[in-house]
Amino acid sequence: MWNTMQFTEMGREDGKTLVLLPGTACTWQVNFMRVIDALAERYHLVCVNYDGFEGDPSICFTSVPEVCAKIEDYLIERHGGRVDGAYGSSLGGSFAALLVQHGRVHVDHAFIGSSDLDQGSPIVARIATWIVGPMLSGAAKSEKKRQKLVKKLGDALYTGNDAEELQTFLDGFSRSFASMHPKTIEREFYSDYVTPLADGICADGTAIHVIHALKMDPKGEYLRRYRQHFAEPDIMDFDMQHEEWLFGGAWTDEVLAAIDERMGISEGALA
Repeated sequence: MWNTMQFTEMGREDGKTLVLLPGTACTWQVNFMRVIDALAERYHLVCVNYDGFEGDPSICFTSVPEVCAKIEDYLIERHGGRVDGAYGSSLGGSFAALLVQHGRVHVDHAFIGSSDLDQGSPIVARIATWIVGPMLSGAAKSEKKRQKLVKKLGDALYTGNDAEELQTFLDGFSRSFASMHPKTIEREFYSDYVTPLADGICADGTAIHVIHALKMDPKGEYLRRYRQHFAEPDIMDFDMQHEEWLFGGAWTDEVLAAIDERMGISEGALA
């Protein structure tokens, strides 16, 4: 049942529906905090928090396939199994892709937000989780470790964005760790890595749009995966870091405009 997860609907009652799928270790409130008001002015939003994020702290993230099934169940029950768009930020892009791959829910426009779409064997995933997991789960338990992780993220993400806006995001990201089940982040990280994504994904009436952050892909490895996993992806190149448009700065308006264009939203419709 989907009711172990939190779904929050907001925005225009008469607007096109856009599902927001957050990235690793993020709630939608943190992931989209900088742009949520602008998106709500344009669309009817379905904001998703996965199991293990917010709500009952005793509930842990299980696996990407199980959580994806709950998202599908909700959209089938509440939206008749059809939405205008779904934006998946980072790990959320895997969920957006799986919605199209599974075919239980029809998505007119699936946006892959700077997702790495990296996959590997369970053995490699266990090693990676063994390295990364304690750092992430440790940040959920210790304020000192949380602030250390936040500093690393800030150093990686700051590329000229508004420093105050970025710090607001990082503070929210830090606070969100405190409410998570201690195993949630490790399971999320592991399951995303081992969940298979098909090659050449396509569906009648669905367009797949990729936010391709050029500064995080100097060797073109991400671009290769996008072209491998999607039959005819609409590659949107932006000379920015990973999901940089969400943290304020010059790219926010440009990416919002690109999403609006693909979703068929004109400036006149926003009045």
